[in-house]
Amino acid sequence: MSTEFEKQLEKYAEIILKIGLNFQPKQRLLIGSLGSFGEGAPFEAAPLIRIITKKAYQMGARLVDVIWGDEELRYIRLKYGSRKYLRELPKWKIDVRFDISQSGDAHLQILSPNPDLLKDIPTGLILKYQYFLIKKNKPAMKLAQDHALTWSAITVPNKAWAKKLFPELSSDEGIQKLWDIIFEICKINNEDPLSTWKSHNETLINRCIYLNKKQYKQLKFSSSETNLSIGLPKNHVWLGGSVNSHKGIKFTPNLPTEEIYTLPDRNKVEGRVKITKPFIIEGQIIEGCILDFSEGRIITATAEFGEKFLYSILDVDEGTKRLGEVALVPNSSPISKAELVFYETLIDENAASHIAIGQAFKGCLSGGTELSDQEFLAAGGNSSLLHLDMMIGSSDMGVDGITEKNQIEPIMKKGEWAFRV
Repeated sequence: MSTEFEKQLEKYAEIILKIGLNFQPKQRLLIGSLGSFGEGAPFEAAPLIRIITKKAYQMGARLVDVIWGDEELRYIRLKYGSRKYLRELPKWKIDVRFDISQSGDAHLQILSPNPDLLKDIPTGLILKYQYFLIKKNKPAMKLAQDHALTWSAITVPNKAWAKKLFPELSSDEGIQKLWDIIFEICKINNEDPLSTWKSHNETLINRCIYLNKKQYKQLKFSSSETNLSIGLPKNHVWLGGSVNSHKGIKFTPNLPTEEIYTLPDRNKVEGRVKITKPFIIEGQIIEGCILDFSEGRIITATAEFGEKFLYSILDVDEGTKRLGEVALVPNSSPISKAELVFYETLIDENAASHIAIGQAFKGCLSGGTELSDQEFLAAGGNSSLLHLDMMIGSSDMGVDGITEKNQIEPIMKKGEWAFRV
């Protein structure tokens, strides 16, 4: 590695620990993606992980542990393994995540996708395995959603991902270009990344404060291809940037992050929306998607590519036919300026305003984390095994807020903020 690249990795590690996790003395740190397939941290992340581990111990960590993984192994299992034993899973992988979450320690998820890895695996098999793992990890996932611990998700390049994005470049050139983009969108190239991040999070939080005071009863999205009305439940909460854990530690779940988000009323979504960017779930790409809603439910869905897989997703449970999130992102975000589809939701969702079908976040409702699942549903929240983000923003998108007195107030015009904070 070049000296300059090593310096950039050092800065990235510092942002991860001080902004992403806001790592505290005496905390334990678990590193590993531990996603729906239970895979661990990619080997490509080893140089970064070593730096993070050293810095964490210097910051007073009790223990730093890493669960390593190889994405190719999940492909091999699904391709050649017996379906009879599909539910075989080491219990320790579930227990370690739950233990870290329950104890309020820190968890770093490192994502390094191979977008085409599972393209020849049957859709039904992918979904069956994914649902099994989600159910197994549900207690830990709930603790993470309720901010019981500090956690953050980041990305690291790999050869397959770089080749997908930059097929014209050599392997080394593609990886370097992807690293350069990750450093840029994570604000590592700024003169003082820590100060830049603190200012950025403060701006996002101030936007949330503005909208939380407004308590709009409805949002109206309109563009040349979208005419969508999204009702908001009473006492909804906008979140964005950094959030507080149960122990009062302020952390930033996603690096990068450009969104502010809340939950829709699951029964009050009407109209048509065009999904403006391809989206991916477990290697399956869906593109050119249009959804029609009535009384909160998707009544028709089409896609130019991946339509069969889209139908499979919508049939998972009743919750995947309804919305669990609505998020606002300016069209001028750094990710949008990159003019790429990254095929990684962590990045792509910060390129455009988006909606998500499936599970809603209880933290987006005042007092929501104290509600039972049935009480949450009654308040307008949505419940599902899945949470799938779909980008709907564009340069001609307008977003209006509708007040309780039916006054119309602009929130975004032509894809940009229409109010100052």
